Amino acid sequence: MRTEKEMFDLILNVAKNDERIRAVYMNGSRANPNVSKDIFQDYDIVFLVTETKSFLNDKNWIIVFGKPAIIQEPDRKESETHYTWLMLFKDRNRIDLHIRTKEYALKEYTRDSLTVLIIDKDNCLPGIPPTNDSDYYVKKPEESQYKSRCNDFWWCLQNVAKGIARDQLPYAMWMYNVVVRENMTKLIDWYIGINTNFSVSVGMSGKYYKKYLPKNIYSLFLKTYSGSDYNDLWTAIFNACELFRSIAPSVGNHFGFTYNQDEDTNIMEYLNWVKLHVKISEGE
Repeated sequence: MRTEKEMFDLILNVAKNDERIRAVYMNGSRANPNVSKDIFQDYDIVFLVTETKSFLNDKNWIIVFGKPAIIQEPDRKESETHYTWLMLFKDRNRIDLHIRTKEYALKEYTRDSLTVLIIDKDNCLPGIPPTNDSDYYVKKPEESQYKSRCNDFWWCLQNVAKGIARDQLPYAMWMYNVVVRENMTKLIDWYIGINTNFSVSVGMSGKYYKKYLPKNIYSLFLKTYSGSDYNDLWTAIFNACELFRSIAPSVGNHFGFTYNQDEDTNIMEYLNWVKLHVKISEGE
């Protein structure tokens, strides 16, 4: 596996030797001083270019970065202003390479606090403060957001129960792990925000929860995950309810928002009724 120095030297040499490339900057975790380095971090690189057409006419030019294991081109449609290659190489390094025209780059350059300028041949990019992850800090909720998340959490649990009762596991799992969990994790984000004065990022999909949650809360959070057995799923559901109930009222109290205890009580009664009295059967 090529070292970090080897990768940066390669990226810089490509940029320095290509007159079409006028500037280079980096985003992502390698630009974040609060993230510990490891071998799985990608190099999130932006080339500011004079035009995109020549780069797209012969896409084989990207092999200069190494032998790829797989490449993704998420833009799908070629553009005169921007394009992206996500490249995982055989040596396990990864580069997320973005080409941007000057006009396009200037629209986004100052919008991401995780930006490090590497090269600017023409001094065309504006000054920016030292890199930090402030753009990704947990944001304080509005009252309407808080009430909506709480309501959606409890409301959609009855859909999960319905899916279990009908033996519709894919539906029940989707409703629980996507819709219900999204509402639960948003409350967790706000809970962490309160405890950190809204000065941290929890990372994509809560990947830093272990760092910021009390051990007992994090342990309970882990128990909200389930296998495909229905009894296991029911256990996970009730753990999710316990977790939600342990943090949502305190989040509301902090901001002066009212937690709707009736929704909590009534849906818990419904869930227990379905679990105890409704036989699982195939249904439409």
